[in-house]
Amino acid sequence: MPGVASKRARPESQGIERPRPPAAPPRPQPQPHRPDLARVGNVRGEIRLNKRMADLGLCSRREADEWIARGWVKVNGQPAVMGQPVPADAHIEVAPQARHQQSGQVTILLHKPVGYVSGQPEDGHEAAATLIGAPSQWRGDARMPGDGRRFAPEHTRGLAPAGRLDIDSTGLLVLTQDGRVARTLIGEHSGVEKEYLVRVQYAPNGPQGAGLVAQNVQGVFPPEQLALLRHGLSLDGQALKPAQVDWQNPEQLRFVLTEGKKRQIRRMCEQVGLHVVGLKRIRIGGVLLGNLPVGQWRYLGPGERF
Repeated sequence: MPGVASKRARPESQGIERPRPPAAPPRPQPQPHRPDLARVGNVRGEIRLNKRMADLGLCSRREADEWIARGWVKVNGQPAVMGQPVPADAHIEVAPQARHQQSGQVTILLHKPVGYVSGQPEDGHEAAATLIGAPSQWRGDARMPGDGRRFAPEHTRGLAPAGRLDIDSTGLLVLTQDGRVARTLIGEHSGVEKEYLVRVQYAPNGPQGAGLVAQNVQGVFPPEQLALLRHGLSLDGQALKPAQVDWQNPEQLRFVLTEGKKRQIRRMCEQVGLHVVGLKRIRIGGVLLGNLPVGQWRYLGPGERF
């Protein structure tokens, strides 16, 4: 009926609101332009702060990044920024906390046995770092520096080999927490001497071939081949630096190298018809293996320098 229909209320008259369309998402605000700090530094002739600190011998690059992140570094009086380029004459300040942390870092000298790898475990062989512990700390010669310090578990944290010594070789291996030591020994411009004693056989047709000479190798080894060991060989397409190579006795050579390519001495010897049957590193820079027993270790003493 018309009267009834006229009394029917519409939704609006009952206070019910119609759903509103969703609001549009906010437009992303443009980010301010931040130039690549390293690229800008290169254009200005500057270098990254971490590299500058490493070049100055303050720490390693990794340590520098850690110190910068902790707010322990200032450049010209201002807090440093990660990746910051700096000029050569920038004044760099390091907080006492960083120095304190660095002073607690240790460097360890290990007489690595055959059968251990220098770095990470591989092919079922253990890493040399697993030998570092209280039972294997050498105290056999009280005259040696560093023997007064006792082993602490924190001395193995971040401990890394500074250089390699292959699985078939024995002798002096350096493991360190100190980035400055690592840079000295394995940095791109390192020229620290490493000395080795190497027992050899003359094997012009390979170690399984005819003509193998195991005794009085010096008597049959051509002098021109010895000259090649000293200078003239290449590995991996690169000429090797000059080396000191001399006979210690008729079956043993002494090598002094200033570089450390993978299995370098063994590969050098192969090129001149020699087969290595024993290799021992006895010196790195000014630090000697000395009487340190196989499988034992000691701390680098405060007066010792590589």
